[in-house]
Amino acid sequence: MSAATKIELKPGAYKTGLKPVWCPGCGDFGVLNALYRSMAALQIEPWNTVILSGIGCSSRLPGYVTTYGFNGVHGRALTLATGVKMARPELTVIAVGGDGDGLAIGGNHLIHACRRNLDVTYILMDNEIYGLTKGQVAPTTPTGDKTKSTFWGNPEPAVDPCELAISTGATWVGRGFSGDMKQMTELITAAIE
Repeated sequence: MSAATKIELKPGAYKTGLKPVWCPGCGDFGVLNALYRSMAALQIEPWNTVILSGIGCSSRLPGYVTTYGFNGVHGRALTLATGVKMARPELTVIAVGGDGDGLAIGGNHLIHACRRNLDVTYILMDNEIYGLTKGQVAPTTPTGDKTKSTFWGNPEPAVDPCELAISTGATWVGRGFSGDMKQMTELITAAIE
């Protein structure tokens, strides 16, 4: 094979040997598989890609993708992504997290990441609940929903992540359903582009 020959990467080329430990039926599986497909569609080089996360179920994702990856502390995925992108602007930088990680303790970082508008893709997996701790109210839990921490129903209004991102300056925002693989793949591909 000559040095000029380029190998086409298929979705499976981005998988690690680590098996996801999410609960059966979790939407994170759909997001992960859409990410594999998006990376293959764009022929993203794993060795020039960094995936960063905070804490939570969705934040386990970097371990399942053959890129450079890092799990930070709760709510800090976007601060890490900002640092990596500033230091190495040529890299593809993807941050992932859940609604609790990205909108509770990490909410301020989301606002400033949107305002700065760096070339970073943020995938926020919103299941409207703290899933890892099995059912406490999250920032996106609808008003009135009963959870383990709100027996009488959530008294607070829910945060709309897309509305927040748009209102603070993000120039590209999308929302999809993890059960629609075609749509998720298209959205993640467009977000990375």
